[in-house]
Amino acid sequence: MDKSQAAERLKKLREEIAHHDYCYYILAEPEISDTEYDRLLKELLGLEKEFPDLITPDSPSQRVSGTAVSGFAPVKHRIPMLSLDNTYNENEILEWDDRLERALGARNVDYVVEPKIDGVSASVLYENGVFTQGATRGDGLTGEDVTQNLKTVRSLPLKLNAPFPKLLEVRGEVYMNKTDFLKYNKQQEARGMEIFANPRNATAGSLRQKDPAITSSRPLRFFVHSFGSAEGISWHNHWEFLKTCARMGLPIPDKIARCSTIMECTRQCRALEKERNDLLYDIDGAVIKVNLFALRQKVGSTQKSPRWAVAYKFEAQQATTQVLDIIASVGRTGTVTPVAKLKPVACGGVTISNATLHNFDEVKRLGIKIGDWVLIQRAGEVIPQVLKVIESRRTGKERAFPIPTVCPVCDGQISKEREIDVAYRCSNLACPAQIIRGLIHFASRDAMDIEGMGEVAVNQLVQKKLVNDFADIYSLTLKDVRKLELFAEKRADNLIKAIAGSKTRPLSRVVYGMGIRHVGQKAAMTLAMKFRTMDALMRASEAELRAIHEVGPVMAQAISDFSSLPGTKTLINRLKRAGLTMREEIPERKSPSMLEGKTLVLTGSLESLSRSEAERRIRELGGNAAGSVSKNTDFVVAGSEPGSKLDKARKLGVKVISEKDLLKLLAQ
Repeated sequence: MDKSQAAERLKKLREEIAHHDYCYYILAEPEISDTEYDRLLKELLGLEKEFPDLITPDSPSQRVSGTAVSGFAPVKHRIPMLSLDNTYNENEILEWDDRLERALGARNVDYVVEPKIDGVSASVLYENGVFTQGATRGDGLTGEDVTQNLKTVRSLPLKLNAPFPKLLEVRGEVYMNKTDFLKYNKQQEARGMEIFANPRNATAGSLRQKDPAITSSRPLRFFVHSFGSAEGISWHNHWEFLKTCARMGLPIPDKIARCSTIMECTRQCRALEKERNDLLYDIDGAVIKVNLFALRQKVGSTQKSPRWAVAYKFEAQQATTQVLDIIASVGRTGTVTPVAKLKPVACGGVTISNATLHNFDEVKRLGIKIGDWVLIQRAGEVIPQVLKVIESRRTGKERAFPIPTVCPVCDGQISKEREIDVAYRCSNLACPAQIIRGLIHFASRDAMDIEGMGEVAVNQLVQKKLVNDFADIYSLTLKDVRKLELFAEKRADNLIKAIAGSKTRPLSRVVYGMGIRHVGQKAAMTLAMKFRTMDALMRASEAELRAIHEVGPVMAQAISDFSSLPGTKTLINRLKRAGLTMREEIPERKSPSMLEGKTLVLTGSLESLSRSEAERRIRELGGNAAGSVSKNTDFVVAGSEPGSKLDKARKLGVKVISEKDLLKLLAQ
């Protein structure tokens, strides 16, 4: 290959790699495999090695081209990077808006609301469309030159899509999304290396690495939220600026909204707060901005903050408190989990008194002791977790928590099944804690759906020795149930009817309800549709199970172990005698279903059937019920209060249908 041919090939490779970076890091819709991507990059590096004078500043090879530095040079910002004033409730937002309208002398103000990414602020300079400098915010006037580190952020293009201005300095947040963060921490843990407490800490530490190669190994991303200066281009408003950024290949948040009134803004802020846990990235608030640049110029800024923008801060989801005790909790599969009992503290709108410590390896990693002060984090509706110990507050009176050797509930032996396992388990299958949690799971909505048989009822049934396993549920009489506290005649009668009704549940529900390790709802459905009867499933060999695409070796062994337990056959026979169906009926179709081979994603609440029932019926008709939206999704079913999946469907042009439409498809 001569030099001219190499130059042409390199140009195509740079464009192709930039396109795939955009698909992967911004659209989250990769078009090629990692192996194919690596092959393109390897070809580019080989040609550049052969023709080094053809290397350009926007080449993918330049993402990690700098050498380690001893320090970061100062960068004076052309325009100060101001901080935002904060508001914490709707009244404070309205007060800000009143001040704004008085300053503008106008009431018809147009706004843009954006998610406030919990990341690290930075500015990126493009000259003639090429990335030339990156800097941290610093004190707002002067930051640090982190150009080589920011070049490793693959969601940031090294060259803008044309047409581009002569000069453009954009500002935004560097961050890690939640999935990347968890994956990175797992990799670090597997290597025996330090793991990070949260995505923001990971981002801050990565951005200030003195070796760009280390930064490159960390999954950083970037969102543009504003600009500092621009030459050769102008915009009428902020919305137009963001859309121009997207066209040039710069990443912008996917949850921005244009609002014509301040009340619309407050509604959008509340909507973002409600779905914050469903987003791929952490946000700690929302930002309300005046849209028109002319009005921004008129109202101006203080020395610290712009008057034309304000942050609405969500309730904190992190808090500091003290560990009063550490206890061992026993789950339905016998897993013993250490739980921190905390001095009650407000966090994320609720009072927290417990936090999970995951496992005893995590206790060791954190170095946590009874009496320690800790930083906790609440994520969604799950039990909060301890992020780190505040060692500076130790007094010397703290006490270590040893791994228990006997079960706190039944005094059974606690041990690991295999040395490589993380979990310790109670070896006593008759442990009351395992029985109680197993029964609660069996009766849950997604399993046998026995309404009225919740934690309170199950605890009493076990304590009064009325129920000891799943089959005992079906021997309960009205007289038995009336012995329970708070179970008057009507409530007792309803529970007996619910138990009787559960006998008709299909095999998939029974398999899931039995709580076989590693078998979730989707796996239970797959197994039920493959074997059709409980007897056939229990007869299946480990090899037969492993031959099923969705069943891996760990799950296959767990199912095989369960079916070979001495009590399993007896339990199943008792359930049969009680009248449980334990079959998966798949209706024969005279003609192909409209859902045959189609992929559907459900979002929001359905009124006429549960999520699991809807997914089961979709699969019965040859469809695939997926958990996330992609370009391969055929339909998104939007129930009431749909989440971010609906927004992604609209962005990708996926057809959105209602629950009524779904019912019509299921009836065909």
